[in-house]
Amino acid sequence: MATEPTPRTRKAGAFDIRLIIALLTGVYGIVLTIMGAAFTNDADITKAAGVNINLWAGIGMLIFTALFVLWALVRPIRVPEEEPPAE
Repeated sequence: MATEPTPRTRKAGAFDIRLIIALLTGVYGIVLTIMGAAFTNDADITKAAGVNINLWAGIGMLIFTALFVLWALVRPIRVPEEEPPAE
């Protein structure tokens, strides 16, 4: 009983779409959190039914970002390596 050799694989690394999504939502989350914490006045909060929506949306996006990064670290995407051409 001969077993087939397992193909060699490597991690997708920076080309993992989850990391790209995490980067984008992380940047927007940081911007919204800063805007909500430092640049929101009482008139803006009144317009949003008494909720600092920028702050809460920013915090939610940062949590989403952390979960995506954790997911990418725990379960990395494996890409098969190409064999070098025979000469």
